[in-house]
Amino acid sequence: MTSQVVTLVVNQVRRTLAVSAQASLLTVLRNDLALNSPKYGCGLGECGACTVLVDGVAARACVIPAAGVAGREITTLEGLGSLDALHPVQQAFIDEQAAQCGYCLSGMIMMTTALLARKPDPTEDEIRRELSGNLCRCGTHLEIIKAVRRAAQAIGPFSAQAGKP
Repeated sequence: MTSQVVTLVVNQVRRTLAVSAQASLLTVLRNDLALNSPKYGCGLGECGACTVLVDGVAARACVIPAAGVAGREITTLEGLGSLDALHPVQQAFIDEQAAQCGYCLSGMIMMTTALLARKPDPTEDEIRRELSGNLCRCGTHLEIIKAVRRAAQAIGPFSAQAGKP
């Protein structure tokens, strides 16, 4: 396999790595950088378990070549907040108990973060449409919707428009 040197900016840290030319961003995040929040689900970009933010936009890490995002800002769940200072979306998901098994949780939170950065006060239909590509088999859909609404209230329209929740 051919390898190449790639510089990635992940969670505001610049990392230079030798990666396989075919390596997906998901593989590099999990295997090389030990960031386990993006999950391997379908491997086809269909389930949303691997969702991360690339320059603030939700993206499916399993189908993005790592070299394709060189130099761009990549954010995983680990980069949103910390145990001492949770991101408002993370806190809302906890407060609404919007997780059961947790497999989809990272993707749901990252998708919600991207949505609220674009649309600070989404309607329920907009939330449902935005999250429809993130699969959850546990049945916490109502709690997830409540969590998104709670996060929208916590962030508020001004901070979301500024991109600084």
